[in-house]
Amino acid sequence: MEIMYIVIPCYNEEEMLPITAKALIQKMDTLIAEQRISPLSKVMFVDDGSKDKTWELIERFHRSCDLFTGVKLSRNKGHQNALLAGLMTAKDYADIIVSMDADLQDDINAIDGFLEKRAEGCEIVYGVRSSRETDTGFKRWTAQTYYKTLEKMGVEITYNHADYRLMSRRAVEALEDFREVNLFLRGIVPMIGFKSDIVTYERAARQAGESKYPLKKMISFAVEGITSLSIKPIRFITGLGITIFFVSLIMLLYFLIIHALGRTVHGWTTTVVSVWALGGLQLLAIGVIGEYIGKIYLETKSRPKFIIDINLEDDEKE
Repeated sequence: MEIMYIVIPCYNEEEMLPITAKALIQKMDTLIAEQRISPLSKVMFVDDGSKDKTWELIERFHRSCDLFTGVKLSRNKGHQNALLAGLMTAKDYADIIVSMDADLQDDINAIDGFLEKRAEGCEIVYGVRSSRETDTGFKRWTAQTYYKTLEKMGVEITYNHADYRLMSRRAVEALEDFREVNLFLRGIVPMIGFKSDIVTYERAARQAGESKYPLKKMISFAVEGITSLSIKPIRFITGLGITIFFVSLIMLLYFLIIHALGRTVHGWTTTVVSVWALGGLQLLAIGVIGEYIGKIYLETKSRPKFIIDINLEDDEKE
């Protein structure tokens, strides 16, 4: 039997964690009793610099039940870095690792399907939402638009998959070779390759606490995904620039002809529209290029993606 760790990034989840812990105890006990996973399997909470009592709860769970362990980051580094910290820590103790969010919106019973796919030899199993009926119309539309945009940008990504997945230790070790500072795991994990499959599930509503992804963060995350994995936006600007250049040559020829024919019309409209249009295009181009230059700047610094303050697994060994 393989040792399975469930890695859960947490940020200000004191309201949700007791509910999550109770549900996971039942699930883990069932899987262990059915001899589907090793009795050494655990749930690893990763505290991403929470400002509430999240870490106090994690320590309490750890002291009261051997199923729970935890990692505390030195400061808030964001969901993707916290998840990566958990994966890189758990790989030293586990054979397979399941990553999921703390809100229990991902159906924990899908883990059964993960294990079935793992038994068939899969190194990576993606949890995929079967529908988006629980989302608002706006969120459903934006999500579908985003996935289609990523696809057109040439990004390999699993549709309707977030960060609920199973990865073998071998897959996580391969993930460690990706050195990006600008993390977008949903796009990076498919690059690993290896045998993979999907398991569908119904996503539930959050039972307590508030979503940690308001609209502003979702937009930022979307931009991160596109600019971290594709250079097509820059190529689009290049193509647009070439098109405008040829249009300007045609317009120059047109104005020379009407000038020669004495039909020159003196007006401000064309001039003003041209200046504003080209000025806006130039600012847009500079902004997109600047986004990529900013990412290059961060990558060259090679700053650590996370710093672990406390690892309860190490404390246990001591």
